[in-house]
Amino acid sequence: MQELKDKLKHIAGEIDKAEGFIDLPGMEKKIAELQASTMDENFWGDQKRAQKVTTELDHLSKKKELWEGMRARCEELTELLEIYFEEHDDSDKDRAQLHSDVESLEKDLKSASVELFMSGEFDSGNTILSIYSGAGGVDAQDWVSILLRMYLRYAEKKSFKTTILQKTDGEPEGVKHVTILIEGPLAYGFLKEEKGVHRLVRLSPFNSGNTRETSFALVEVVPEIDTDVEGIEINEKDLRVDTFRASGAGGQHVNTSDSAVRITHAPTGIVVSCQNERSQHQNKDRAMAQLRGKLAALKHEQAVEKIEDLKGDLGKNEWGHQIRSYVMHPYKMVKDLRTKWETSQIDNVLDGDLDDVIEAGLLAKDS
Repeated sequence: MQELKDKLKHIAGEIDKAEGFIDLPGMEKKIAELQASTMDENFWGDQKRAQKVTTELDHLSKKKELWEGMRARCEELTELLEIYFEEHDDSDKDRAQLHSDVESLEKDLKSASVELFMSGEFDSGNTILSIYSGAGGVDAQDWVSILLRMYLRYAEKKSFKTTILQKTDGEPEGVKHVTILIEGPLAYGFLKEEKGVHRLVRLSPFNSGNTRETSFALVEVVPEIDTDVEGIEINEKDLRVDTFRASGAGGQHVNTSDSAVRITHAPTGIVVSCQNERSQHQNKDRAMAQLRGKLAALKHEQAVEKIEDLKGDLGKNEWGHQIRSYVMHPYKMVKDLRTKWETSQIDNVLDGDLDDVIEAGLLAKDS
């Protein structure tokens, strides 16, 4: 039991450090300011701003409640442990429950602490995630659809909102390319390290011999930037804007008019598109938010000062460039090649249970 006592003391110290880092008094002040702004009679007049304020308020309130709750649990368990020592009750049931409660608190603390590493300029905001099929033919296109489901399930478990901005179906099966908007607090922070080539090894359901095949898909993750930011200046003369008829869902208007928008940024060759919104204007706004995000990510990766110095490069979508392998045959395993994190529970991972592998990636990036 002394081990539990030492562990709780360590947990209390970690909570102290974390609370100093997140500045609970400052958080309480910000929550009060946001709550006051929602009482303004004109608050709901600007729906976009109102949505941002309410989302931030909800996130900060839950974050404050989480850390205060962990503090209370730690203090309660410390008291229970003292009582256990005083009464010297050697009940296996009580001892097992204490162990379980401390382990649960330790796990929750570790999970909450991951957010402390998300201090990047765009980490707190939404993200735009794109998946492209690579080498592997129809198997690769099917792999894109599997990854799409995985990220949609992950977003659902995190209570993030998802919108498919653009999708190109494969032939005869699967998806060639898909772009989704994921909205929620820290969506970009959580998903930013998912970028890279993902490799699948399995028995192919698309050939008569049912042979083992290797497929590749490229995942691209950029922040959604819906307003101009310092260092990301886009010259209108560098843009080619094309409109076309959307092929996705959205009703009669979307499917019968040239409402979809494709924007090409000439200096970098970056191409973005959106077909989800009902109007051409809305689709252009969404596409521009994608373009800003891609330019910001590219600028960061290439460490240049001017947008004019950027060169577009998605990287190679093939063998030798993967960040993670998903093996279904001859054994089951998911292995992240950057962090060495691995698990045999591939079905859980493909069902959106990504917290552990994402946490490992974020912690490794920070170290």
